Amino acid sequence: MVGGLLLRGMLVGVVAGLLCFGFLKIAGEPSVDRAIAFESAQEAVRHPHEQPEPELVSRETQAGIGLFTGVVTYSAAFGGLFALAFALAYRRIGDLSPRAVSALLATVGFTVIHVVPMLKYPANPPSVGEPETIGMRTALYFSFIAVSLLTAIAAGMLRTRLQARNGAWNATLIAGGIYVAVMLAVGIALPTVNEVPDGFPAVVLWQFRVSALGAQLIMWTTLGLVFGALTQRAVTGQSRLRAKTV
Repeated sequence: MVGGLLLRGMLVGVVAGLLCFGFLKIAGEPSVDRAIAFESAQEAVRHPHEQPEPELVSRETQAGIGLFTGVVTYSAAFGGLFALAFALAYRRIGDLSPRAVSALLATVGFTVIHVVPMLKYPANPPSVGEPETIGMRTALYFSFIAVSLLTAIAAGMLRTRLQARNGAWNATLIAGGIYVAVMLAVGIALPTVNEVPDGFPAVVLWQFRVSALGAQLIMWTTLGLVFGALTQRAVTGQSRLRAKTV
C-alpha cells in the first residue's frame, strides 16, 4: 500500500510542479529579471572599470530548463514525502476520509513548512544578500523549518493525548497555542537577516515574495486536493471489491 501511495504522491507532485513552473514563468521571472538588472547596475556603479564576469549558465537556461527541472524535482520529492506523511496519519488522527486527511495535511504542511518560516525569513530574489552570508542564511532558514516541523509534530501528539480528557476542540486550541508560543520564542531568539540593499525597488521585492508564496500555495493545494481525490477513489474501489468478494 505504501508503495502505491508513494508513487501516486510523486506523480501528483510532478503535476503540481508543472503548474508551479507555469505560474513562476508568468509571475516570478519578471521580478527576478528586474532584481538582476538592479544588481548589475549597482555593480557597474561600484566597479565602473571592471568587466562583468561571464555567465556560467545563461539567464535563458536558468529561466527555462533550469527552472523547470528544479521546480518539478522539488515538487515530486515533496509529493513523495506527502504520501509518506499520509500513510502515517491515515486512521491515526480520527475517523476521517482519505480526502479529508489529505486536505488537512496539505493545510498544516503549507502553514508549518512555508508560511511560518516565511514570516521570519521571507524569500528574496537571487541578487539580494551578500554572497558571504549565503551559508548562514540557508542554515538559519532550514533550522527554522526543522524547529517548526518538530514543534508541530509534538503539538499533534499532545493534542491526541489531551483529546480524551478535554475534547477535540479544547485539545486543538491548547496544542495550537503551544505551537504558536514556541515558534514566537524561537523566532525572537534567532537572529534577523536583513540584507536588502538600499534603493532596491520595494515593488520588485513584493512581487517576488508573492510569487514564491503563490507557487507554494499551488503545490500544496494540488497535493492536498488531487492526491486526496485519487486516494479516496482507490480506497472506495478497494472497499467495493472486498464487498463483492464477501
